[in-house]
Amino acid sequence: MKRRMARECALKTLFMVDIGDNDYGGALNYVLEEAKDLSHKEKSFCRRLVNGVMEKREELDRMLTGYLVNWQFDRLAATVRNILRLALFEMLFLDEIPAVVSINEAIEMTKTYQDDESSRFVNGILDKMKTDMVAGKEKK
Repeated sequence: MKRRMARECALKTLFMVDIGDNDYGGALNYVLEEAKDLSHKEKSFCRRLVNGVMEKREELDRMLTGYLVNWQFDRLAATVRNILRLALFEMLFLDEIPAVVSINEAIEMTKTYQDDESSRFVNGILDKMKTDMVAGKEKK
């Protein structure tokens, strides 16, 4: 399964919602209609990601905000903000995906859609969150 492509479709959907204030169901349908190379399973995975992030968005944003030093969450680039949301959702709620895989995928998407500096930022945030999750603590 091409999960990276499914993640990218989820990112595009979340970006459309974040920037354009679009209805996420409509945005998701639009992105999936354009994603002709995705299998049924990959489209299902994309839907699972988008629905999960949207359902848990406030919780994800609160947790991510606690890990930002000298940054405001809403001031992050929309791409970075949504990559962080996607990865954290996977880390918290998709037990079948190892956290290191979610982090690596987030870094690669950030390199594709942003730059190396942003990918280091994403890596630092997510790695610290993973470390704290393993230790059983969370920043408020």
